[in-house]
Amino acid sequence: MLLFAPSHSAAFARSVADCLKIPLAKSEEREFGGGEHKMRPLDDVQNQDVFVIQSLFADEHASANDKLCRLLFFLAALKDAGARRVTAVVPYFAYSRKDRRTQPQDAVITRYVAQMFEATGVDCVVALDIHNEAAFDNSFRCQSVRIEASDVFATTMASELGTAPVVVASPDIGGVKRAQLFRETLARKLGREIGFAFLEKRRTGGVVSGDLLVGDVDKRALVIYDDLIASGTTITRACQVARRSGAERVYVAAPHAAFLPEATQLFESEDIHSVLVSDSIPLTASFANVPANRLRVCSVAPLVANTIQRLTLRA
Repeated sequence: MLLFAPSHSAAFARSVADCLKIPLAKSEEREFGGGEHKMRPLDDVQNQDVFVIQSLFADEHASANDKLCRLLFFLAALKDAGARRVTAVVPYFAYSRKDRRTQPQDAVITRYVAQMFEATGVDCVVALDIHNEAAFDNSFRCQSVRIEASDVFATTMASELGTAPVVVASPDIGGVKRAQLFRETLARKLGREIGFAFLEKRRTGGVVSGDLLVGDVDKRALVIYDDLIASGTTITRACQVARRSGAERVYVAAPHAAFLPEATQLFESEDIHSVLVSDSIPLTASFANVPANRLRVCSVAPLVANTIQRLTLRA
């Protein structure tokens, strides 16, 4: 087995490699004039089971589009070099939110991205906490594997919640199934039943509204669980509604910290006790100095490593 990573995801990939007790395989990346680039393996991949880790988030170094393009080229190069099996491990899968038509003649970009992966000859694509699980599953003709951070998050949250009465909530109807899975996992960790709630959400012209909360949160600790946080507007609104409905403490948990600059509002709000995210996307400088009691990061590297081990045994 060989594990590669483009430089943009090398730090996370090294954490995964440490869990697997293997070194990262060697590769070369070169930049050319006009913004062109290439990446090639330096280790022999002939007849090898190869994994490539690359999260498709935008940062100050590259856009999500650029990282996607680099990943696709490298996957194809591995197949051309004779790799027996190639698996793309994409902890944060860009464009997973554009999974259906919301307007006439609209693009369904999740499916288009899946087709690009398939064109490289990749054998399997692994992603963490996809926005729409059914859309992801149905987009690929090659093997696709979804993994969830719910167990990692539930373990972390259980130690903080203690014996307090707890409710898990989805910030919108679309995330109910995801939040219910987390609720079941957290209930097992706590060894008791916990409540469930969800909030109304309407988006018109980019403006989020809705203040209906379904479920009893009065005098309870509330955990709002979602797949990602970008601007933080949906989460901030949900926390405000929950506090007005009597929740004593409001925790926020989301695997992907896809923070935009305006997400600083989360840590300025007195309605939010703390925010828990994973390391699928590294924190930018704007959020690196948020106090640890307000923003916590738990690693999903062991989860990804375990997935890679299972796929290797099945291959």
